[in-house]
Amino acid sequence: MDALTIHRLHFAFTVTFHYIFPQLTMGLALLLVVLKTMALRTGDEHYHRAARFWARIFAINFAMGVVTGIPMEFQFGTNWARFSKSAGGVIGQTLAMEGVFSFFLESSFLGLFLFGEKKLGPKAHWVAGFLVFLGSWLSGFFIVATDAWMQHPVGYALGPHDEILLTSFWALLLNPWLLWQYLHNMIGAVVTGAFVMAAVGAFYLLVGRAEPYGRTFVRVGVMAGIVATVLMLFPTGDQQGKNIALKQPPTLAAMEGLFQSEAGAPLALIGQPDVENHRLDNPLVVPRALSFLTYQRWKAEVKGLDAFPPGLWPDNIPLLYFSYHIMVGLGTIFIAVMTLAAIGLWRGWLFVQRKVLWLLMLSAPFPYIANTAGWITAEAGRQPWLIYGLMRTHAGVSPHVSAGNALFTLIGFMGMYAVLAMLFLLLVYQEIERGPEAA
Repeated sequence: MDALTIHRLHFAFTVTFHYIFPQLTMGLALLLVVLKTMALRTGDEHYHRAARFWARIFAINFAMGVVTGIPMEFQFGTNWARFSKSAGGVIGQTLAMEGVFSFFLESSFLGLFLFGEKKLGPKAHWVAGFLVFLGSWLSGFFIVATDAWMQHPVGYALGPHDEILLTSFWALLLNPWLLWQYLHNMIGAVVTGAFVMAAVGAFYLLVGRAEPYGRTFVRVGVMAGIVATVLMLFPTGDQQGKNIALKQPPTLAAMEGLFQSEAGAPLALIGQPDVENHRLDNPLVVPRALSFLTYQRWKAEVKGLDAFPPGLWPDNIPLLYFSYHIMVGLGTIFIAVMTLAAIGLWRGWLFVQRKVLWLLMLSAPFPYIANTAGWITAEAGRQPWLIYGLMRTHAGVSPHVSAGNALFTLIGFMGMYAVLAMLFLLLVYQEIERGPEAA
């Protein structure tokens, strides 16, 4: 492998591993506010104890996110120096604001939330929890704003040495690509938090331990999950798909395995892209559905890959196609699972229906897979551009870091992160075994 490929693998590995933790942090932050609100409104100590339990898991997850997130910022300089030199004046704005404002807001009030409950009192402690939530979601906003600019650059001008200069700070923060990407991402985090909370509650009910907390965790997780899974599909997923159709049409064609432009284009449910022969093998399609979903007209023409020069095609069409379909397929399953659980909650049989509880518990890993597949879809879809339409990926890599150096550090990161993963699983296991405080 050449140096460029290893640099790409290096960043892909570190960012994929890192995002295991922020998605749960951002999802749990909202659910912690829900638990604290229920405690404040009812005056029931049960909800305070439930919030304390999840706050401990939140803290472990937050610490792992910090440890794995810091090296990525250094990678901009070590592995992607030419990109940083050219675009640092733009992306430095949002990344700096993420660190200075949102990260310090979240971390400061997390300390108060974890250790200051007795000093603050119920209302002030709720405010601390809300500010933790606000900080985590602001952090997500600034990070997604950075990626949205790379997907759809706005508010910039080229300097005398081809450096990219920010001409409008508000254009950066009001990027038309940003709104739906941000909402889709954050709702995905809520899906992860809801499934994890429901899974832990289902575990307690199945083993007959801490059953009052198990019922609370399942109830809150399912109620949040049914809302979040639907919002993932519409409007956030639908509108993000329209963003891609309008601003990155080659990406849409590759995601759908559409090699030839077609009026009344079908939606491929399954199939295998054959890039060499420009076809989709063994397809199972819904006739004209892609045209309708994209342009709200059954006979609208959707451009296929044949409408674009091969140099503008995503450089790994199979990876993009399968990542997208994994994301959509799992999202559909999530709606079905949460709908079934919500019916059981409404009818009153969910807490004693062991098969559905097993289903909830075993579903916990799949939102992580779906969120990862979603980010692979976004990033593989942007290729071969590092900044879409502005900078090719090969132009942003560090010119003096060899393939051997990059591979050595990649292997080192893999080893360290394997140890961190085992430590994280051990700590979370211990917290679940200990469970919430006894009444």
